[in-house]
Amino acid sequence: MQKHRGHGPLQKQRGFGLVAALFLIIVIATAIAVMWRLSVTQSATNMLSLQQARAFQAARAGLEYGIARSLAGASQACSSFNLEGFQVTVICESSTVLRLDVPEEGRDLVFHRVEATATYGSPDDPDYAYRQLTAVVERP
Repeated sequence: MQKHRGHGPLQKQRGFGLVAALFLIIVIATAIAVMWRLSVTQSATNMLSLQQARAFQAARAGLEYGIARSLAGASQACSSFNLEGFQVTVICESSTVLRLDVPEEGRDLVFHRVEATATYGSPDDPDYAYRQLTAVVERP
């Protein structure tokens, strides 16, 4: 008796394990690639969020600097400075308003408008950060 290969019930399923293994490898590789991409995106999002928070604090420091300079009477002396890699630009403007509803003494109100802008890098950079804050301070 001679046996012929490929005619028995077990012989028909030959190679099915290879297809299942390849499918499993592809699914696992895809899952790893998706997790890697999510990790990279999450890391970039965290870095950008940190840069924006730093830009806010730099602009706030510029705003406080401008307010202090304005209240000290040096309203035109606001300027730009660097703070931990951030370029902070401070603009100070003053205006006087005459109040007619009060007696002669102390009639003038002085408004100081202070604008602070903090930038890091240029708009082309992936880690570009920009924040602008404005405050108005009133002084009799």
